[in-house]
Amino acid sequence: MKKGFRVFVLVSSMVWLLGACSTGNDAAKKSDSSVKEDKVIKVASQITPMTDVVEVAAKVIKKQGYTIELVQVNDNIQYNELLNNKEVDANFAQHKPYMEKYNSEKNGNLVAIQKIYNAKVGFYSKKYKSIAEIPDGSKVALPNDASNEGRALAILQEEGLIKLKNGVGVDGTIKDITQNPKKFQWLSVDLLNLSSAYDEEDVSLVYNYPTYIAKLGLAPKDALFLEKNVDDRFAISLVARKDNQNSAKMKALKKAMTSDEVRKFLTEKHSDTLLPAF
Repeated sequence: MKKGFRVFVLVSSMVWLLGACSTGNDAAKKSDSSVKEDKVIKVASQITPMTDVVEVAAKVIKKQGYTIELVQVNDNIQYNELLNNKEVDANFAQHKPYMEKYNSEKNGNLVAIQKIYNAKVGFYSKKYKSIAEIPDGSKVALPNDASNEGRALAILQEEGLIKLKNGVGVDGTIKDITQNPKKFQWLSVDLLNLSSAYDEEDVSLVYNYPTYIAKLGLAPKDALFLEKNVDDRFAISLVARKDNQNSAKMKALKKAMTSDEVRKFLTEKHSDTLLPAF
């Protein structure tokens, strides 16, 4: 009986040790997995050249032991929703005023942590080659979101085509127009549909970004007029959340996004459409 008891105790001890080792190995594996997962940075973006910049940064950041996973979306809503819901770590698709509008409307906690480039924006016309040719009463297509509408109106004021209330600057709206000598009619259009407005027969002027107007084979050099005084607030920026903006991931991502390789890409491949902002 005693001998049998000893055997039972020995076997039980071995089972316990093996179980402990297995548990320890599982924990180690989980720990290793967590470390690997922590080295993956998910970045939501929308369209070239923004997605291209993310991919260039992805090559650079490998030196720091990180991997960037690009999450591409096809509208101007999802990249902020994904970030605000913690489904991605950052996004690269917008300027700060647009992000701030999202925060105010959706109770978001997004933060612009690094300016990357300024897009060359302006107005395009399929019919006219000069401002003087534009007839009175023409229809002008503007973006329907507040931040881009204000910027577009500020550009029209720069050209002397309208006058806004004193002090409103890029925060102006159609209601802030005090003088409209050409009696322009205003069309509010979603940013993604402005390129379509360019082809409409009754539209004389269309505001647009080089990213979107490129679909029509056009570039800033084809614009009737461009923004003269570039406002850095509208730089396309890397965006994070308040809770992760100072994390090791974001520090590594900022470093990669402002690397010499990214600057070289912007200046050599896209100098006709944008200006580096870092």
